[in-house]
Amino acid sequence: MESDTNSGFDNEADSKESAFYLDAAKYWQQVPPTVDGMLGGLSSISDIDLKGSQRFLNSIYQLVECPGKERALDGGAGIGRITQGFLMKNFPVVDLVEQDRHFLDEAKKSLKPTNHRGQFFNLGLQKFTPENCVYDIMWVQWVLGHLTDEDLLSFLKRCKLGLKPRGLIVLKENLTSSGEVEMDNTDSSVTRPHALVVELIKKAGLRIIKEQKQQRFPSDLYEVRMFAIQPV
Repeated sequence: MESDTNSGFDNEADSKESAFYLDAAKYWQQVPPTVDGMLGGLSSISDIDLKGSQRFLNSIYQLVECPGKERALDGGAGIGRITQGFLMKNFPVVDLVEQDRHFLDEAKKSLKPTNHRGQFFNLGLQKFTPENCVYDIMWVQWVLGHLTDEDLLSFLKRCKLGLKPRGLIVLKENLTSSGEVEMDNTDSSVTRPHALVVELIKKAGLRIIKEQKQQRFPSDLYEVRMFAIQPV
């Protein structure tokens, strides 16, 4: 984020933002490229998660103005768990965006024996700009907590340009029940309350056309919701 002044306040803000991203990158560099690593030791919920995502995607295609089924994006793809687990079953081409090189290398390795078609982008979502008008679905899950509010807004605005007509962005994220933003210093991420997520979606010029809670997760975890959103 470039500052338009030379004040100490702006420099301090830039420094904090840089540390937020650097600390997260350092954390994930130490995480093994496995399903358990991706889910913080909760690999047991992966199947429940993927089935819940598939049900939500199915419900989207029951809408009158539903997207096409040609190309999808897996945003914050990690080792390709979501790509291989359900996106590839629905789209012939799936692109992956992941900033951690060893995760992306593992994704390439695990996807090589499959019929996967798509590109691999090695960068964070805060730096990713999709091609214009190429995606039917952009699936972004459990990664927005690693973006500042400003970068999340900017990312969503850029995503709008990457959508085909009738295309949708799907956000799947943890939400706080406290009504406040909660910081996790371990992996340098934030968890936002429902109201703030909705506010940021609207500020980005998007509207929610379908929303659903992920079912059957352990009760001691954050609530997880899926939002299907499209340009206003």
